[in-house]
Amino acid sequence: MKPVVIVGGGPAGIRAAQTLVAHGVRPVLLDEAARGGGQIYRRQPANFKRSAVKLYGFEARKAKALHQTIDELREQLDYRPETLVWNAEAGALDTLHEQRAARLEFSRVIVATGATDRVLPVQGWTLPGVYSLGAAQIALKFQGCAIGERVVFAGSGPLLYLVAYQYAKAGANVVAVLDSSPFSAQARALPDLLAQPATLAKGIYYRSWLTAHGIPVHQGATLKRIDGEHRVQSLSWANSNGEHQLDCDAVAFAHGLRSETQLADLLGCAFAWNPLNRAWLPQRDSAGRSSVAEVYLAGDGAGIMGADAAEMAGERAALALLEDMGHGVAPKRGVQLEQALERIDSFRQGLERAFVFPQNWAADTPDDVMVCRCEEVRAGDIRDVVREGHWEINRVKAHCRVGMGRCQGRMCGAAAAEIIACASQRNVSDIGRLRAQAPIKPLPFGLEVEP
Repeated sequence: MKPVVIVGGGPAGIRAAQTLVAHGVRPVLLDEAARGGGQIYRRQPANFKRSAVKLYGFEARKAKALHQTIDELREQLDYRPETLVWNAEAGALDTLHEQRAARLEFSRVIVATGATDRVLPVQGWTLPGVYSLGAAQIALKFQGCAIGERVVFAGSGPLLYLVAYQYAKAGANVVAVLDSSPFSAQARALPDLLAQPATLAKGIYYRSWLTAHGIPVHQGATLKRIDGEHRVQSLSWANSNGEHQLDCDAVAFAHGLRSETQLADLLGCAFAWNPLNRAWLPQRDSAGRSSVAEVYLAGDGAGIMGADAAEMAGERAALALLEDMGHGVAPKRGVQLEQALERIDSFRQGLERAFVFPQNWAADTPDDVMVCRCEEVRAGDIRDVVREGHWEINRVKAHCRVGMGRCQGRMCGAAAAEIIACASQRNVSDIGRLRAQAPIKPLPFGLEVEP
C-alpha cells in the first residue's frame, strides 16, 4: 500500500505528522536536515551544549515543544532525516540519502518545504564572506560559529533584526544593521502589526536591544557595494544623507523570504500571482488542498506566514487529508485553525507594509552586477535580451541562461524577474514564472540507485 508522505521536517511538517499519527495513519516524513525542527527551530548537533534559551531566545519554549513532538513520534512514523526530495513525477518522489537515489511512491503528499532568503544582488556579493541571512543563522545555530569577526547585516524583513540580535547576543561583533525600509513605513504599518501584540513586542525588543548595546541601526539604508580583493573588506551604503563606508569582514543580507515552490510545481499544482508575497505561489484552499487531488500544501512553502502559522497550516492540511481519506475528524478544529490563520494573515500584511520591497533596486543595479552566479549572467546580459524583444522570463532564460545553473533559479530567479520587468517596463507579475526543473537542488556525482 502506498504511504502518505510529508516533505519537510519543520513546524508544518511535524504538526502534520502529529495529526496523522493521532488518527491512526503512519506517514513517511522526509526531512532534508539531520534533525527535525526546520530552519527557524534548527537543532544543534547532539554534542553541542548551548541551552535552548541561548539558541532560540524568546522562541525556546516553542522550539523545545516541537523537538519533543518529533522525538516522541519517531517510533510511530517512518522518519527519514538527511533525505533530499529532488524530483516528482508519476505519483512518486525521487529522493537522495547518503549518496543513494531512490523512488518513493505515495498515495497522498503534504508539501511543507519552507522558505529561503530572497537575494537581491549587489556589486561584490559573490566575494567570500558574503552570506544570506538564513545561512548566517545556520552557521550560528548548527555550527556554533559566526561568519566573521566584524559582521554587517543588511536588507529588510523581520529576520534581519532577529539574526543581528542573535549574533550580538552570542558575543559576535555586529558592526551595523542596514535596513532598507524607512522608519515611516513601519510607523504606518503599526495598526496592522498590533493584531499580534506579542510578536510585535519581540520585534521592537530586538531592535531596541541592538541600539541599547551600541550597535548602529540605520533605516532607509541601501547596500550599494561590497568591496575586497580576495574576501570582504568593506562595504558602501547610502541613505538620504549620502554615501557611507563601513569596514567589515563579513556581510549577511536578504530582502525577506521567498517560498520554496519547486516541488509543488513538479507535482503539477496550479500557480497564481500573490502580490503580498511578490511571487507566484501554488494555489490552495483555506484547508491546504492544492489544485491536484492528492497534493496538500502547508507552511511557508505555500506562502510566507511565519512559524506559528506553519504549525497551524500543517495541522489543517493533515485534517483535510484525513477528511478526504474518509477518517472522522472534528470539523470545529478545522474552523478554529482557519480563523487563527486569517488573523495571522492580517498581521502578515502589516509586515509587508513595514518592510517594503526596494522598488528602485532593479533600475539602480549596474549592468556589471552578477545576477546568476552559476552561469555568470550579469544584469546587463539580461537587459540585452530584453532589448532584443524578449520579456517572458523563460524566453530570457533560453537566450542568456539566467536560472539555468545548478540552483535552477532558486537564488537568482526573483532578482532576474525584477530586472526583466523593469527593463521591459512591465509589472513583475506580467513576465511569467520560471518553470521548475529537476533536480530541485544540486546532486552529487557517483550516485547509487536503489533497484
